[in-house]
Amino acid sequence: MKRLALIGLGGMGTGMGLRLLDRGFSLRVYNRTPGRAEPLIAAGAVAASGVADAAAGADVVILSLSDEAAVEEVLFGRRGSALPRGTLLVDTTTVSPHYAREAARRLSAQGVARVEACLVGNPQMARAGRLRVFTAGSRLAAGRAADVLNAIGREVRHIGPAGMASTLKIAFNLLLGAQTAALAEAVAYGSEAGLDPKLLLRTLVGEGSGLRSPLLAFRAEFMGKGCYEPPSFRAALMAKDLHLAVHEGDRIGLALPVAASAAALYEAAVAAGDGDKDAAVVLRTSRRR
Repeated sequence: MKRLALIGLGGMGTGMGLRLLDRGFSLRVYNRTPGRAEPLIAAGAVAASGVADAAAGADVVILSLSDEAAVEEVLFGRRGSALPRGTLLVDTTTVSPHYAREAARRLSAQGVARVEACLVGNPQMARAGRLRVFTAGSRLAAGRAADVLNAIGREVRHIGPAGMASTLKIAFNLLLGAQTAALAEAVAYGSEAGLDPKLLLRTLVGEGSGLRSPLLAFRAEFMGKGCYEPPSFRAALMAKDLHLAVHEGDRIGLALPVAASAAALYEAAVAAGDGDKDAAVVLRTSRRR
């Protein structure tokens, strides 16, 4: 089995790590907050002291970070160091297509192959190996990582050159963010007008509703309980991804007013101190507004 390094142990990173350990891979892990590694260490992973320590001797290095700034610091900044020549990097971080292409170019100059991976799903699906995985960049490099990707995904598909997986992920998260925000506003409106919120949620997205979907039903569970922790997708990350969508739309001359409006709602959640809660917390934000 390949020796893997996993850098970034948020919800998705931890879910993937546990799945890979279940499948027999050797795994070294690193996170800026060491306590995040504890579930993986208990399952058999080895804690690394830093990025270079994690990557040393690894056949595949997997990144699961929050944003471009974190990727930049880990791969090219002071806290990280250049990955060893010949490293195969699978980057699952949601970044702009422009940054994805630039990172691939810079890493290639160092002899590192970057596989750009769009992961569709949540931490529970990662843990169960039920993600949908769409790769971009070198098809040959993606093929070299196929056993790792197949371990975490029920569907693995290569969709084109560098930047395409990032484009697809931004499109997915635009729809996810807008639908969650719309559900929150519908529930906020109905409950402020006198309807019972739980009745609203059951009626809008419960069994028998034409609007029911796994996505909305999942977020409705958070809203129905009024508890938004532990998060499946943090509100701060949703705000970041919607801003990426708006920026990319501007770059190609396309206005995205729904994305811009939803981004403002998630930004309000972050400003209210709810950035680390699940994106469904925008129900609370809608009521405040």
